[in-house]
Amino acid sequence: MKAEYIKSAVFEKDYPDTNLPEIAFVGRSNVGKSSMINTLVNRKNLVKVSQKPGKTRTINFFNINDEIIFVDLPGYGYAKVSKKEREQWKVMIETYLLKRAQLKGVVLIVDIRIGPTGDDKLMYDWLQAYGVPTVVVFTKCDKLSNNKIQAQLSKIKKGSEEFLNNYVLFSSITRRGKDELWQIIKELSV
Repeated sequence: MKAEYIKSAVFEKDYPDTNLPEIAFVGRSNVGKSSMINTLVNRKNLVKVSQKPGKTRTINFFNINDEIIFVDLPGYGYAKVSKKEREQWKVMIETYLLKRAQLKGVVLIVDIRIGPTGDDKLMYDWLQAYGVPTVVVFTKCDKLSNNKIQAQLSKIKKGSEEFLNNYVLFSSITRRGKDELWQIIKELSV
């Protein structure tokens, strides 16, 4: 599989000039976006994985097989950056999501152990309000037993049932959900 970094951008004028369909990956800081993208493309370090939250500060574009562009958006909800910087990230993310004609769908990533946070709920509602096709992916499933995963899904159903409309259980360690997520990405990309 061909997977290569194209460029990073902050402003719309810097987005790559391509007509390929784009799938954006979004979630709170340290939720496993980079690991997920690396797992999907069978690479260890196409996207840099950091132990420190808040490392992705630009929109990063990756060409996958000259067929699709994966777009890694900055994580949200990270407290150790200034309010001004968080506001700049918000504008950067919203501009991309609203104005990028090539965008075909969003993978909204949520840590299964934590469940949807207030920021995740805001992002989900925002995506739905603007009609952006969205799949929710619960990451880090390898950290819980199947019984605990079911318990978490029941808890999520009580507080945020909308997150269970279209979701995938995923682990970058065991590769659980990889094929299912690829299928959804392919369907969104047409």
